Amino acid sequence: MSGENEKPSLVYGEIKDNPNVLDLEKITIMKSAVDSEDVRMEHKIRLNQNGDDTNQTIKLYKRRWFIVLLFSSYSLCNSFQWIQYGIINNIFMRFYGVESFTIDWMSMIYMLTYIPFIFPVTWLLDKKGLRVIALVATAMNCAGTWIKVTSVRPNLFAVTMLGQFCCSLAQVFILGMPSKIASVWFGSEEVSTACSIGVFGNQLGIAIGFLVPPILVPNVEDMDQLAYHISIMFYITAGVATLLFLLVVMVFQERPELPPTQAQATARCISPEQYSYTASILRLLRNKPFLLLILTYGLNVGCFYAVGTLLNRMIIEHYPGEELNAGRIGLTIIIAGMVGSLICGIWLDRTKTYKQTTLTVYIMSFVGMLVYAFTLSLGHLWVVFLTAGALGFFMTGYLPLGFEFGVELTYPECEGTSSGLLNCSAQVFGIMFTICQGKIIDNYGTLAGNIFLCVFLFIGSVLTGFIKSDLQRQKANQLAKAAADGELSGQQQDYGATALINKPDCPSASLQA
Repeated sequence: MSGENEKPSLVYGEIKDNPNVLDLEKITIMKSAVDSEDVRMEHKIRLNQNGDDTNQTIKLYKRRWFIVLLFSSYSLCNSFQWIQYGIINNIFMRFYGVESFTIDWMSMIYMLTYIPFIFPVTWLLDKKGLRVIALVATAMNCAGTWIKVTSVRPNLFAVTMLGQFCCSLAQVFILGMPSKIASVWFGSEEVSTACSIGVFGNQLGIAIGFLVPPILVPNVEDMDQLAYHISIMFYITAGVATLLFLLVVMVFQERPELPPTQAQATARCISPEQYSYTASILRLLRNKPFLLLILTYGLNVGCFYAVGTLLNRMIIEHYPGEELNAGRIGLTIIIAGMVGSLICGIWLDRTKTYKQTTLTVYIMSFVGMLVYAFTLSLGHLWVVFLTAGALGFFMTGYLPLGFEFGVELTYPECEGTSSGLLNCSAQVFGIMFTICQGKIIDNYGTLAGNIFLCVFLFIGSVLTGFIKSDLQRQKANQLAKAAADGELSGQQQDYGATALINKPDCPSASLQA
């Protein structure tokens, strides 16, 4: 009998003594190892509910790609509006008769709104799920676009600000979603790629926001003609937002019937009564590696927000009358960043080198910003295009890296909560950096303003080196696989190890899709 019990005792002891695995995960992982008949071939996890065995199949659905692409599309529509005022700052200043700093707030309101609303929104995501959040996001975005349609008169700046506020509120329901959708719908070998696709939509929207407004709204002198061009831009945006809202109402699903990974199977076993949102926030705030990531993510993305918001002012100062090329430079930054995001996502799925990749991209963001700062005033637009593209490849490419690294450091906490805290840090630093860099540019020029950002990117690079790479989600998947492999390599019999395990009250994971 001792020979028979030796193998499962080792497996159980390895998991039981591991401090990185929660009690509920230990129960589920050991139950998988002991009760599974053929884990590797059939990808089944054996769960127990009220004494009856139920089979839960790990399955990937083709519709997962449609879900993430639909999310990317409405994220695109929302992020387009973040920069549509700032990239033609001088034109909206003249049309509404306001100061440059006032138009800067049309972008910064996206950052400001996020800070107080992120915690109730992540609580709602935990309680109501992805579909409710998607419906609210697209409804608010749609409402904001139609409010803007009614604001195309010089004396209605307050109305256009109200529309922008509605769109900024919708953004709160969007920014934390990529990592959540990736975890809920995608397999462990594709979550980083899926998260990159989710972030891809946001980046593409910003890219279009840089490119399209200078084309649709030329800098004409006649105010009536200018109003006509602005209204065309607002009507197009409203039409797209309405279509996306209807698509979400009709086809966006909460989650697949069966989980895509063993980590998700474990997460589904946590009943609402066992989960406390407040306790989750407190656990995250006690997670030292994640706290460092919050700080470094905020510094990097805050710099990106400042560069994007003030890009028109920086380009026009050195290249007067080049509003269209300012938009194209912004487009170059984002397109290069989208390529960087996808490459980084695929690289992470294959290598799982989260810290090394994050640190490398962060350092290169600092180098890119330094080169951009010293070449902006050389008088050659092609040089600015080149250096801005290099900056965007790394700085914008960092966005999905931060999300996925955060999920790894905080598993099994809700992905929306960890992403929300990262984005909250980015918004705080984004407001601070935009205001400070704007004032520095006004008083000392663009070089001083960009050096200001370089200092904080350097600090962020150093702090990233101190983040401990404690990949909890990878450990959970590896432990489950190791336990299953241990069972498969032994004799196909009951070793009695279940006597050591309390049966969990795990709800059935089979849902209506």
